[in-house]
Amino acid sequence: MFNTALNRLWLALLLATGVTHWLGESGLSGSAGMVPVLLMFAMAAAKGLWVIYDFMELRHAPRMWRVLLVGWLIFVTSMIVLAYWIGLR
Repeated sequence: MFNTALNRLWLALLLATGVTHWLGESGLSGSAGMVPVLLMFAMAAAKGLWVIYDFMELRHAPRMWRVLLVGWLIFVTSMIVLAYWIGLR
């Protein structure tokens, strides 16, 4: 089953989802400050990049599409982290 790169990537996405879920539910995000939150969002951004490049097959697409989607991912992730940071103040 895990003989193709896409299946291995799918498994990595599942594991990353489990880790981010565990970090979110463990209570570390409230007591340890921004580090677990930034780790969760970094993993979410990495998962987004994997989906954009591999599942949406945009790795070899025209540059404009890659820039638009990766830029959107960076913008949305940054705005959520900024809102969280402002909420802590």
